[in-house]
Formats: sequence, C-alpha cells, structure tokens
Amino acid sequence: MAHRKGFYEKYIKRPQDFLCASLALVVLSPVMMVTAILVKRKLGSPVLFTQDRPGLNGKTFKLYKFRTMTDDRDVDGNLLPDADRLPPFGQKLRSTSLDELPELVNIWKGDMSVVGPRPLLVRYLSRYNARQARRHEVRPGFTGLAQVHGRNAISWDEKFNWDIRYVDHITFLGDWKIIFSTIATVLKREGISAVNDATMPEFMGNDETTATEE
Repeated sequence: MAHRKGFYEKYIKRPQDFLCASLALVVLSPVMMVTAILVKRKLGSPVLFTQDRPGLNGKTFKLYKFRTMTDDRDVDGNLLPDADRLPPFGQKLRSTSLDELPELVNIWKGDMSVVGPRPLLVRYLSRYNARQARRHEVRPGFTGLAQVHGRNAISWDEKFNWDIRYVDHITFLGDWKIIFSTIATVLKREGISAVNDATMPEFMGNDETTATEE
C-alpha cells in the first residue's frame, strides 16, 4: 500500500517539528554544553559522532550524536567489538538518551522528524524486503513506535512491523502519545540493549517470504 499523506502530515507535522526542535535546542543547550565537555574529558575528540544514515526516500544525511565509544583497537589495528569500546560513561549517556540530543539539529534542518522510524545504517538498504523498505516513505524520527514498544529489546521483525504501522497511521494525537511514552521509557531506562549485545545485533536481511505481517 503506497503511503498517502493526511492533512496533519502535509501541513502541520514539519512546522511542528521545526518549532519543537528550536525550543528544545534553546532549553537544553546548557545540558548539551555540559555533556559535550564531559565527552571531551572522558572520551576525547571528536565530541560528536557523525554517520551517513538513510532518510526520506532513502536519501542519505549526516546524523549527529554525542560520542559514546572509545577508538580502542586490537593488535592488528581493527576496532574492538562495540561492547569492549563502550565504557560506563558511554553506557550512561545511552541509558539516559543524552547521546541523541544533537539529533535535534537534524530535526531542525529537516533531515529528521520528532516521531518516525529510527534512521538505521546505509548498508541495510539493500537488505530490506519491499515491505520493510516502506519505512523510508517518511522522515526518520528521534523516536517512534518501536522505541516505545521495546526499543532494542525486540526483534528486527517486530521493529519493522511497528515502523510500517506508524507509516500507515500518522496522526497528531498519535505523535504526541509516542512523545510522552518516550519520556516515560527513557526515565525507566527500558530496552536500551538487546540480550547479549551492546545495542542491537546487525540486521542481515531476510527473504520476502519470511517477513512477518501485522
């Protein structure tokens, strides 16, 4: 089913995102400044982690986050696994979602929305089946349905099901319900990591015939 924009998505969602991001950047600027100083002292430079991520219609953009990992490498010069490079300070940043505050700039610029499917890795684009790829019919979000229904503690199939459900049911009340649910999830520090993984195991793709349906 092709994505069809309703009135809210056509005329209200983007201006609302811009206003929310602008206000949040002003209000949270002291928190972001202190976080940046602590990242510099604890983890060194660069303070910001930037990475290409696919956005609306799969077009890539530079995602901004506070750095949470070290650059520790093995004897051959290869980066160590994520779990070995994530110190307690980085874990705390992730558990409180403070590492994601620079994404407010992405929202302000229009790369992202406050609510939408989370932006994943560019290399995943070729691994999606047709249904999963529909998550790129809308701007990626700072938070989304998957983040308030398990975050990283649910499977990839479950994540994609929630993403597509959001794409097909974007409403003003729905977005604000997700925003307030996200605040509760962050305060409870739920679903930060998958079992036996620092964050979430890599998505390796699947057959069209094995995709789960709602």
